[in-house]
Amino acid sequence: MKKKILASVLASVMVLSMVGCGTDAAAQKEAETATTTETTEETTTDANQTYNVGVIQLVQHPALDSATEGFSDALKEKLGDQVEINVQNASGDTATCATIANSFVSDNVDLIMANATPAMQASSTATNSIPIVATSITDYGTALGIKDWEGTTGINVTGTSDLAPLDGQAEMLNELFPDAKEVGIIYCSGEDNSLYQANQITTYLEDYGYNVTAYTFSDSADVATVVQTACGESDVLYVPTDNVAASCAETINNVALTAGVPIIAGEEGICKGCGIATLSISYYDIGYAAGLMAYEILVNGQDPATYEIQYATEFTKEYNPVIAEALGIELPDDYVAIEMEEEAE
Repeated sequence: MKKKILASVLASVMVLSMVGCGTDAAAQKEAETATTTETTEETTTDANQTYNVGVIQLVQHPALDSATEGFSDALKEKLGDQVEINVQNASGDTATCATIANSFVSDNVDLIMANATPAMQASSTATNSIPIVATSITDYGTALGIKDWEGTTGINVTGTSDLAPLDGQAEMLNELFPDAKEVGIIYCSGEDNSLYQANQITTYLEDYGYNVTAYTFSDSADVATVVQTACGESDVLYVPTDNVAASCAETINNVALTAGVPIIAGEEGICKGCGIATLSISYYDIGYAAGLMAYEILVNGQDPATYEIQYATEFTKEYNPVIAEALGIELPDDYVAIEMEEEAE
């Protein structure tokens, strides 16, 4: 400690002597920088530094809500009062995502967190300089149009993925419904990541001998009609991690449950609303991981262009006890019941 104080004093003396001798401003700046470097060398954060982070969440539903919560918790745990987080919800509208992203750029925030694919795409369009950390993205290469995907974006975007193993979900469907013949896949045609999941799982399901048909809706207004058609032509349905489907899970359930057609869901939130089972990840966990990534970018200078996308490592077989009972289907012992909210009396 004494050595550091002595070094600081000597550096200050050097500054004064150089100014007294008419040394130019550049030399003075160099000496002052040496002093600053010496005193901050052992610290990671500046206690006086504050960070402004803007969050764009595509729509309000349990999975995305959990991801935003995890992200905020991680940053608050790391930075406390040094970070201000402004959460904005686009209510499912991609145009609103763009409006929010542009407002964050105008406010010159330090970082944007984009929750869901349209939010990330809007943010990427709005700025190529402000760091963007995304979450709840199934496949970054597809979402950003990157060919020869190798794990990093090469631009100001990084984050975490919500991709659960699609081969495992196909295996789950086959485990529970081995005698089914027709499988319908329901998703929003406007979500690139849903198309990616549908194409991938179709290959796995066909390997099990199923006939697979895709049924797409353009927005929430078409959901009931599309699901009705799919139920009439399918023995079991699969719904990927699709944001529109998640926000319309109750509508999907009203149709499918009445028709007696079970649904395998891509994540817990959708399963909670309309599915019988899922091989799911924790959205809180991937949001939390995104928050830690944001900290590394803000505080330690990590470059999002070369920061590898992170994936969930733990998956759980879960089932919806209410729908399982309604359909008279008993789940194997290694499936965990999802905790359901009690209905208000």
